[in-house]
Amino acid sequence: MFKSILFETDIDNLNTTGPVDAPKFFVDLHLDRIIETVIEGNQEPNLKPLFYAALKDIRNINYRQEIFQDLENTVLLERIKSFSHKMTIMQQHLALINKLQYKRHKEGWFLEAVDVYCEAVNCLVNDLQGINARGLLAFQKYLNNYSQTADFKMLCEITRKLKTDLSNVEYCLLIKGSSVKVRKCESEIDFSQEVERTFEKFKQGQVTDYTVKLSPDEGMSHVEAEILGKVAKLYPDVFGSLNNFCKQHLNYLDEKISNFYREIQFYIAFQDYITKLKKAGLKFCYPQIAVEQKDIFSYEGFDLALAQKSIGENSASIVCNDFYLEGKERTIILSGPEQGGKSTFARAFGQMHYLARLGCPVPGSKARLLLTDNIYVLFEKEEDIKDLHSKLEDDLIRIYKILNLATSNSIILIDRIFSSTTLKDAIFLSKKIMERLKQLDVLCVWISSIEESAGFSNNTVSMVSSIISDNPMLRTYKIVRKPAGGPSYAISIADKYRVTYDWIKGRIKS
Repeated sequence: MFKSILFETDIDNLNTTGPVDAPKFFVDLHLDRIIETVIEGNQEPNLKPLFYAALKDIRNINYRQEIFQDLENTVLLERIKSFSHKMTIMQQHLALINKLQYKRHKEGWFLEAVDVYCEAVNCLVNDLQGINARGLLAFQKYLNNYSQTADFKMLCEITRKLKTDLSNVEYCLLIKGSSVKVRKCESEIDFSQEVERTFEKFKQGQVTDYTVKLSPDEGMSHVEAEILGKVAKLYPDVFGSLNNFCKQHLNYLDEKISNFYREIQFYIAFQDYITKLKKAGLKFCYPQIAVEQKDIFSYEGFDLALAQKSIGENSASIVCNDFYLEGKERTIILSGPEQGGKSTFARAFGQMHYLARLGCPVPGSKARLLLTDNIYVLFEKEEDIKDLHSKLEDDLIRIYKILNLATSNSIILIDRIFSSTTLKDAIFLSKKIMERLKQLDVLCVWISSIEESAGFSNNTVSMVSSIISDNPMLRTYKIVRKPAGGPSYAISIADKYRVTYDWIKGRIKS
């Protein structure tokens, strides 16, 4: 039995149609930028909350992954987009009715809305072909049954008949001064064709179209409304049927089809978003979801926010990175030169895990990711003179809160804390936090310049942002798994702070 295109089980089916706040880590991971780009241009007003509600049940994640895989079929995707476009037009017609003033005018647009709805449903019945996803198959079965019901068939039949009857309504206007008379046509000659034939010989190429196109949003003037009222009196049977139609079919819209239209926007928006990135050569995959074991990996992953910015600006190609944790490994200690891609790597790590919880494809060619319960981000922030805390105190308060909230299924991302204290104190504090992380058995990516952290225990691994060996000032932005430190990194740091031999020698001479 079909319930939802987003949820197979009810455990995750929360209210996502009202105000929902973005998760706290969205800004730090640039997920806010990603989602804004994903939903840009989409007409569904309640789309954003769907991206704020991560899933808890792996069955719902797999359910969504199947639908995304089906929608990789461009023919199927375009057909569903066509249905979505028709439903959007229908909603626009219904929204217009609330703005209109005159009853007859409202009835006409209601008929148009129902007509578009019937067409959308009947087309989709034939268009849902070549599907394998459980969600789409369940909806297809529901849609087929619904389209064969007597009520829907009658709705379509009455709508078509009313449209035909209204299209056959003809009338004449007799205008004299401020007086307008309305009557039925009496076999008057249509002079429009005669005029066109007369002036046909004077045509010279493309001519300017002086036809005035009126927007439906402008509604009717009081004169037009009076004319329509007179026409309705001339054809009481047709307009009486239209009036009864509007009263009897106020609730014509099927709730499950309406929900399908709203929910399918989640898939359409994200599929369109990644299609642009795929055209640039970037890869996406459907990650395996780890629930109990924490052996995770990702191949050719990247920061989505950086990728969309680079493609938009036609910048250099995106550097992809790999990572893996196996056995007892839980914490990645990430070191290397400044501006080497470390923060980008940490953001990508968090982005992948969050998108995996939405059931979305994630950056990379292959991945296995943890079903997390939350992501905690502790990135370095500038000291605020209005804050009564020192930077060190602020770091300690923030990490204390995180360590008290985190569980063994959480992810913690840390970027350069304790930079305001001495090296000795930073090492001491880092080791204390490492002990707590080990007790929690939590996954962590920690950007740190303290080499001792990488060798804390067998649950920590070292990854380093690479530089070109012949020129340590040039970054490759590749993050590789190897021991921290090295002379190239030291030279890079020394050059940054102008304490290399050449810098010091230059100062002495001056």
